[in-house]
Order: sequence, then structure tokens, then C-alpha cells
Amino acid sequence: MYTITLLPGDGIGPEVVAEAVKVLISVSNRFGVKFTMNEHLIGGAAYDATGHPLPQETKDACLQCDAVLLGAVGGPKWDNLPVELRPERGALLPLRKLLEVYANLRPAVVFKALTAASTLKPEVVSGLDVMVVRELTGGLYFGDKKREEIPGGYRVVETLVYTTEEIERVSRRAFELARQRSKKLTSVDKANVLESSRLWREVVTSLAAEYPDVELSHMLVDNCAMQLVRNPLQFDVLLTENLFGDILSDQAAQLTGSIGMLPSASLGGGVGLYEPSHGSAPDIAGQGKANPIATIMSVAMMLRYTFGLAEAAVAVEAAVVRALEEGYRTPDIMEEGKKLLSTREMGDIIVRYTENH
Repeated sequence: MYTITLLPGDGIGPEVVAEAVKVLISVSNRFGVKFTMNEHLIGGAAYDATGHPLPQETKDACLQCDAVLLGAVGGPKWDNLPVELRPERGALLPLRKLLEVYANLRPAVVFKALTAASTLKPEVVSGLDVMVVRELTGGLYFGDKKREEIPGGYRVVETLVYTTEEIERVSRRAFELARQRSKKLTSVDKANVLESSRLWREVVTSLAAEYPDVELSHMLVDNCAMQLVRNPLQFDVLLTENLFGDILSDQAAQLTGSIGMLPSASLGGGVGLYEPSHGSAPDIAGQGKANPIATIMSVAMMLRYTFGLAEAAVAVEAAVVRALEEGYRTPDIMEEGKKLLSTREMGDIIVRYTENH
């Protein structure tokens, strides 16, 4: 039996998590795996109910389970709160730190049925399958921050900190993933300007000797951003630090046609954190327009990386592919001549195909 903590959160979070739960139940029915799922508050919803975006009860539940499934946090409603109480800063970052999930895996895959949905030409993105490995608990997001008044305005300081150990551990994850895929790793940095990037490049280069079967290359982040839209098929596994990874993974997501298609897994400690890469999308919350596929594919990653249930993961992925190949679409990926579905209806189709492969 596996215990999963559900954190639906804000905006479209509850809608997409509800569909992912249905898929987990279908996996349980088909493969005889038992899941215990407990729901807890996070983000703006938690602040409204308890006065804090990451209550102690939620933290305890996350530490005591096997995996966490997160929907989304944040929205304009909470933008004027003190920084430490805003959903992103007060819940998401502390949760990652709490669980010690230092490696964020974001696959960007162009499904054959969705090649035309990308904003790039089909010949540029057809067959794209990139894994972005982003360091998740260091860098600018977690360094000391301060703001001070000076004549005429303010002066702000953001501290970027990385240690050799932090770089090594996420790099090993990337090398291991590359070894399981096409044995090609691109490390992204800004070593021509930043001292942190120079250390990053030194550490990654030193580890390459332990993985002689993996082809390692280095690329400056600005060039990588350009290459992702110029020739994305050159990449297999992209490794980078927190800020660069945040930006590049969203860029890679758009190559797939919609960020609503992009799942993620955050690994490192004993408990894995799984979540779609999209935000809370409050403008469409409650309207049945959200694409649940990113959350459902995050469940597939959970089955594979935390539970070791590869066959079940493949079944969920195959169900998503079948739904897309048969023309089912949510509004974000809708094309002429396809069948428009609501969030719930798309979940129902994927559940049906998961149980009846």
C-alpha cells in the first residue's frame, strides 16, 4: 500500500488533481495496487483557512507519506499579502526545502497527434523528447534577500549561493537519466559571466569521467534559449541551475503546444513531489477548461520514479496517447475537426483507456 498526500491548492488545481485521482483509482483497479490518499490545504486556500499558506498539518502529512501530488498555488487574490505569506514564497519553496527535493525533472514531449499544436513548424519539433533537469533548492530563489532605502528609491540584493555538493548531487541525477535515455547531456550555465556558473561547469566536467558512456557538452543559457526554438531536436537531457531551469523548462513546454501538457517530478529526499508545470490559471478556474493531462502524466512519473510501477506508468502514458490520437482535446490544444472536451470528460476518457488497454 502506498500513501499519497494530495494538495489541490488554488485555481484549477482542485480540478486537475481530481482527474489525476480518478486515474490513480483506475490504476488500482487494473493492477491491484492499493493507494491511500489524504487531502490537505496549501497555498491561498490554506492561508484563507488557517492564516498560513503551508500549515503544520500539511507539512506533517507530506513528511509521513510516500509521495505528494500538488495541483497549483497562487492567484491575484493573494498578491498583496506580505511576501512570506504569498502562496509561492510561503508554500511552494518551503515545501521543496522541507522534502529536500533538489532535482526537478520536466519532460517536454511532442506527441505525434499534437505536432501541429506547437507554434513552431512541424519539421522543427516532430519527435521532440527533452528532459530538463533543474536544480531546485539552491541558487537565487533560496539565497538571502534584502531591500533597503537609498536616496531616490531602493536598493535590493539577491544572493546566489551554490556548493560543490549541491551541484554534484543534481548532476549525478542528470547523468544517470542521460545514461538511461540517449546518453547525451547538455549542461547549461553562464560561465562567461557568473562565478557560480564557473563552479557549476567545473563540477559537471569533473563528474563526466565517471560516466564515459555519456556525451557531455556545455552551453551558455542565452544560446540554449535560442537553440530550443531553432533546433530543439539536438537536445536530450538538459541540466541547469534553479533560475535558468525555471525559464528554460517553461520555454521547452511551449514547444509541445501547451504548458498544460507538461508534468514534473521533484526528487531527492525520501518523498517525491509531483505536479504539473502550469500555474493556477485563476481566469479559467471552475469552468472545466483546464487540461488535466500534465497532472495525469505527473501521476505516471510518480508510478515510475517513486513506486517503481513501470507497467502502470506505461499504461497511463499509453492512455493519454490514445486519447490524443483519437482526437480528444481540451481548449488549450483544440484544433479544427477535433472533439472538444471538458476537464472532467478528458479525465474520464483517459481513465477508460487506462483500465481497458
